[in-house]
Amino acid sequence: MFTPFRLIATSLFVLLLLSQCQQMDSNVNQKKADAENHVASLPQSPLDNGDGFWVIAHRGVSGSYPENTLSAFQAAIDVQAEMVELDVSISKDGIPVVVHDKTVDRTTDFEGEIQRFSVEELKKMEVGAWFSEEFRGEEFPTLRESLELMKDQIAVNIEIKSEAVTDEINGGIVDKALQIVKDLDMSSSVIFSSFDYRVMEHLNVLDTQIPKALLYEASQSGELMPSELVKKYQVDVFNCSYRQLTPEWIADLQTNQIPYLVYTVNEPELMKELLEKGVSGMFTDFPQELMKIVENL
Repeated sequence: MFTPFRLIATSLFVLLLLSQCQQMDSNVNQKKADAENHVASLPQSPLDNGDGFWVIAHRGVSGSYPENTLSAFQAAIDVQAEMVELDVSISKDGIPVVVHDKTVDRTTDFEGEIQRFSVEELKKMEVGAWFSEEFRGEEFPTLRESLELMKDQIAVNIEIKSEAVTDEINGGIVDKALQIVKDLDMSSSVIFSSFDYRVMEHLNVLDTQIPKALLYEASQSGELMPSELVKKYQVDVFNCSYRQLTPEWIADLQTNQIPYLVYTVNEPELMKELLEKGVSGMFTDFPQELMKIVENL
């Protein structure tokens, strides 16, 4: 007498499993479709001269000013570079701060890892005297302060430092940095980059429209070509050292119409050589010098 009920229960269970399998297949197919149909997005710069080439001030005008400081960023605006690159880590109290190194040792009079200090403690450290006494008293900047200075002035490449990245998506460094960008209504004028490919994966969950650049890192890349990495991580731009740029990579990037930016280029002859190779932009400590070369070509 219980057989019909058992048959009904079994049938419902099978239908439920089939439904779940179909949903999983649908999600996988959607992700594949998203990867196939990803439309490249590039930041907009108020200082873009329309030549299709990016002059990028590496950590600000760091050849003449202490790197990753408000002074260096203001100098980039003043010389009319098209983009500033800055590095972002995280403080002990979870605030995105602008600094390149894992520790404060090189650019302050203190010692220790960035993540051991609160923002209040970091603010007590000046970050200019290591470069020149002229800049003694330069304040340790947060990401928010830096972006507030550059809003509507210049495009910004936000590099998330690998040591600040975790597997946590919501509430992690990427989420927090992205929220600051959105709070300041700067989504169209920034591009995120990182040597840690998890940053790209996090951004593809948090905001598929935000511009992204993969900073080439060999151990995470395997044997994949640049265009394959760009497709895999659904990014817009490929960044690498000029030393890594091979003829095969250039052909691959140009054939697939992928913008590629190289770092860190400070010698005039090398700037000219890379321009002839068709790079889309260069990170340099001396953007004013690169601009002169670009203008005279």
